[in-house]
Amino acid sequence: MDIYLLDLLVIGLLLLLITLGSGWIARLPISYALIYLVVGIALSPYGFNLIQLRPDAKFLERITEFVVLISLFSCGLKMNRPLKAWAWHSTIRLIGFLMPLSIFAVAAIAHWGLQLNWGAAVLLGAILAPTDPVLASEVQLEDPSDRDELRFGLTSEGGLNDALAFPFVYFGLRWLENDNWQNWFVQWVAIDVCWAVAAGIIMGVVVAQSIEWVDRRLQQYRPVDDLIEDFVALATIFITYSLTELVNGYGFAAVFVAGVVMQHRVPDPDKSYSQLRFISRLEKLAEVGAILMLGSLLRLEPIVRFALPALLIAGLLLFVIRPLGSWLSTIGSPIHPATRWLFGWFGIRGVGSLYYLTYSLAHGLKGNTGEMLAWITFITVALSVVLHGISSTPLMKWYEQNIEGSSTAKEASFDQ
Repeated sequence: MDIYLLDLLVIGLLLLLITLGSGWIARLPISYALIYLVVGIALSPYGFNLIQLRPDAKFLERITEFVVLISLFSCGLKMNRPLKAWAWHSTIRLIGFLMPLSIFAVAAIAHWGLQLNWGAAVLLGAILAPTDPVLASEVQLEDPSDRDELRFGLTSEGGLNDALAFPFVYFGLRWLENDNWQNWFVQWVAIDVCWAVAAGIIMGVVVAQSIEWVDRRLQQYRPVDDLIEDFVALATIFITYSLTELVNGYGFAAVFVAGVVMQHRVPDPDKSYSQLRFISRLEKLAEVGAILMLGSLLRLEPIVRFALPALLIAGLLLFVIRPLGSWLSTIGSPIHPATRWLFGWFGIRGVGSLYYLTYSLAHGLKGNTGEMLAWITFITVALSVVLHGISSTPLMKWYEQNIEGSSTAKEASFDQ
């Protein structure tokens, strides 16, 4: 029987069951991502053997890239606060302090604990840096009118660190290629940090504003078909990303910025909300494919072989580095103490890490080191999906019942 037809049948049944059973699933202490992971394992050679992938498959890089792009634009569309430092205080702390701290803490453990060279160690820290609130939908900002600090901070952090991990990925790849970092450090700062970040921000603003201006002008003459109007959002993602990459900027950063610009520039709230709903649906569908493939990639022999280094990195990252780092990064903030600890726990690793891994495998990461980093990443993401998938629903219910109202009111009064 044709495996392709069986794959379509299984995916169709999965989507049907997830959709029709969403009312029951929402009441269970599990996330959708955890269900997708289990189904992916069931479709692997350990189950029905319907999905057979190589960990370094080129199309896995493209699929995870697409998922990240959709997620970044979705995060940008949800950013409902003015572009002022006081309104983004938790995001600035999580990105400016917590992300580099996490990268170099993981790098130090990998270098001294796993005996990896510094290039591979920094690269591993960068690969595991992005957080992914999409994989636990309970913790992300769904409604642009939601003023909750925890959801805003996690969503904005997920959007920005998925984009801003790239300079550190390049840093690790350059170090792998040339141990004498003095030969390329200035070039890395000038091109991979200053130029690429600035180009990403500028292109995100310019392209999004240009598309919004053209859209508004043309609709004065003839309205767009309502059925396909939301495709403007998808077009914005593709145009912004491709043009930014052509000028050697960070396309991920540009797409997130474009989402923020579109959220603030579109004059019709209903249109903006419609675009968000459309992109969110694409995001959920893309997530299904990415996590199914992660489950199908898992193999018992390499998991056992790399279990100790993976558990060392994953355990310290999820239980020590992220919680303590988030607590330290929010010292002096008006954020409720429980919210600060939840910032630490919900450092969910997901599709962003898978993309950076596959990108690195295609750009210089290879051999035994590449295999080790690949399986540490797969195991870390799988553990994160399981742990956060089980804990997100009960923790967020407790947060909503005991903390959210008073915490939001306190933070709102501080912002004013």
